Amino acid sequence: MAHTVLAVGAAAVTGAGSVWYLPALADLRAGADRTRSCRGAAAACVSGWSTTGIVAVLLLLAGDWWIPGAAAGAGALVTAGLRIRAAVRRHEERREAARQWGQLGRARPPRPAGRSRHAVAALLAVGLAAAAVTAVYGVAADLS
Repeated sequence: MAHTVLAVGAAAVTGAGSVWYLPALADLRAGADRTRSCRGAAAACVSGWSTTGIVAVLLLLAGDWWIPGAAAGAGALVTAGLRIRAAVRRHEERREAARQWGQLGRARPPRPAGRSRHAVAALLAVGLAAAAVTAVYGVAADLS
């Protein structure tokens, strides 16, 4: 497959990824208003998506496959490291929050209502069911 085709695909995926990296950039710009774990996760997100963009550019400019491959590997390692560090910080923050809530006399922090989680699950189930029915209908129409 030509480098140009892969570069266009990587650029399209990077553009579509803006739904993830733009909010992550906002979290990074918020600074101390966000927790350290949130900023770390946002840095990992931005690192991953910028790696995809860099690989797209390198696919256009480089003649060999090893150059974009090396950039993708290095970016993946940096992203994984940032994400792991953010997960460790999140665990520490949760432990600290549990300790602080324990000092207030409560065993656990209050949980938010889980209605949104159930609504998303219901929407996904209905969407998947509709997709399956449409696919079966399309196959049945082609067979007849």
